[in-house]
Amino acid sequence: MRARARPPARVSRPEVAVPYNDPGMNATAVDIAGLIRRIPTQYPFVLVDRVVEHDPAGRLVAVKNVTGSEEFFEGHFPGAPVMPGVLLMEGLAQAAGIWLLHDAPDPGRLEVHLVGIDDAKFRRPAVPGDQLRLEVRVLHRRGALCRMRGEVRAGEHRVAEANLLLQVATLDPPLVDPTARVAPEARLGPRVRVGPYAVVGPQVKVGAGTVIDAHAVVGGDTTLGRDNHLFPFSSVGLIPQDLKYHGEPTRLEMGDGNRVREFVTIHLGTEGGGGVTRIGSDNLFMAYAHVAHDCLVGSHTIFANGATLAGHVEIQDYVTIGAFSGVHQFCRVGVHAFLGGYTVATKDVLPYSKTVGNRARIYGVNTVGLTRRGFTPEVIAAIRHAYRVLLQSRLNTTEAVARLESEHMSAEVRTLVGFIRSSRRGVVLKRASRHHISEEA
Repeated sequence: MRARARPPARVSRPEVAVPYNDPGMNATAVDIAGLIRRIPTQYPFVLVDRVVEHDPAGRLVAVKNVTGSEEFFEGHFPGAPVMPGVLLMEGLAQAAGIWLLHDAPDPGRLEVHLVGIDDAKFRRPAVPGDQLRLEVRVLHRRGALCRMRGEVRAGEHRVAEANLLLQVATLDPPLVDPTARVAPEARLGPRVRVGPYAVVGPQVKVGAGTVIDAHAVVGGDTTLGRDNHLFPFSSVGLIPQDLKYHGEPTRLEMGDGNRVREFVTIHLGTEGGGGVTRIGSDNLFMAYAHVAHDCLVGSHTIFANGATLAGHVEIQDYVTIGAFSGVHQFCRVGVHAFLGGYTVATKDVLPYSKTVGNRARIYGVNTVGLTRRGFTPEVIAAIRHAYRVLLQSRLNTTEAVARLESEHMSAEVRTLVGFIRSSRRGVVLKRASRHHISEEA
């Protein structure tokens, strides 16, 4: 939990923490998912799986199961995974925040911030397979400030301990223009603003700080995270343009910090596609972009004007889709890929690639994008080598992938090979020309 500030926006996955009962406390339900949303932390840094003890007088015990699939293990450390100490403190802070909010009269109006850590000690590493017991107890409380003692244990071993200083902040209520039409059942978080003549349906849930501008429409079973901005005349959460849809309950989930510009349309899922359209965080959808039913869009993507996804498309993180480009249904676009303007992709688009044209052809590696995002020259060189094998070795795709797998592969090349291996529609590997490829590869 960061001091007084919301961490970088991430995809909201409240199913990571679900309600559990407190044994020994008359089975009082603790809604972890609801309380975690009042703490400025979201997936993948929700670090409380369940509450096992809750004492309103000043004590709470929670559990965090440490698994090998935790995202932070990818870099801390490869080959010898250790849970970072700062995340052990974060877990204690989240447990403390659950205690502070559980008995609050209106937790939806509150947010918990960690403002100090004292006397922190780390006794042993936390590794995959550990079940961490997070225990917090109140030392002193005065007004909005609360000092708590936290301890982390794994079995009989003490892992870490610290004194925590937390602050409970009261958030501003939502502001709704008198001409807007907001259903009474809609749930608006703190600091939400709804502009003139906007429409918000009864099943809509809007996270703190989100802005819904004039004439925007949000319908269906739609969940919007924090600090999104829906510009005038955008349409989010309406029923899909699919003749097989007959009103069955489906939903749309959107993370934090997205910018949905004028006349953008994003639709609900369908029963045949899993029932959900899911959008990550920090995406930009420029005017007239369209996301159809059952699409899965990652985070940090850019959809230029008129970019269009058919149904069931998957767009991974840091993808850029150029103006008036279209992606065929059931296709995927890999991480850090760049699709140029007016591109038509009818197969999967490779990660890290620069792909342009109708029909799409590959122009090599998205070197400019990778450099802007901090990839080192060594990593870019490894990706370029992989593309040379795929595009210039005169091997077919199966042989080229086998050759790459026989070599030492970086994490990025493993991502590329895994993407090809998992493709169901085939991947775009048709080159623009040898001249273009030789310049880029």
